[in-house]
This record gives sequence, structure tokens and C-alpha cells, in this order.
Amino acid sequence: MRDDGGSSYEYGGRDGGRDGGRDGGRDGGRDGGRDGGAGRGGGRRPRFLFRRRRYCKFCENKARWIDHKDLKTLQNYAPERAKILPRRISGTCGKHQRLLMQAIKRARFIALLPFSSD
Repeated sequence: MRDDGGSSYEYGGRDGGRDGGRDGGRDGGRDGGRDGGAGRGGGRRPRFLFRRRRYCKFCENKARWIDHKDLKTLQNYAPERAKILPRRISGTCGKHQRLLMQAIKRARFIALLPFSSD
């Protein structure tokens, strides 16, 4: 093999045969021939329906703590599969999400809420 960086038949060139003998870009032509990466949809912006901004219902009510015996409230945040809804979906703030998780776990421990959906 030559040391000057030229191509050699048995090693496949400078890259050590990694490109599989293709010429061209690194992605192997996966961009579909677009120039400049115009993005999806041909440059149009997709239209989204108006989404309501999520807000913390506990902050609105100025709740200092979340009662673990209030099943009506807790069931909204732990649906059928018994998984606690994350902040980004429920809209609660970080402080109240931590209190909510603690209340749900306490309610599960004293058998007010199920651990799983059997």
C-alpha cells in the first residue's frame, strides 16, 4: 500500500474501503436529490390546529399540598394503565408534579389506587 494517500486496489482507496465503492455524498443519496435540504412538505409550513396552553391546575387553585385520599383528582393523573402521567402531558409544574407523584404512591400503598391494571 502506498503511503502518499493515493488509491490502492486492494484496500479500496483512502477511506479503507468503507464507502463500498460508491462515489458521491456521505449519505449515499438518501436525501432524494433535494438541494439544500428543503425539508418535508416542499417548503410549506404544516397547519396545526390551535392548542390550548397547558397550565398547572394546582397552581391555579393555590394548592399547598395534594391529598392522597382525594381519589377523584388522583385518578385523572394515573389512567387505566396506572402509569403516572408525565409533566409534559399533564401540564403540572415541577413542584406540584413531585407532590402529585408522592400522593399517588401513598394512595397505592394504602390500596386506594391500583399498582397495575389487572
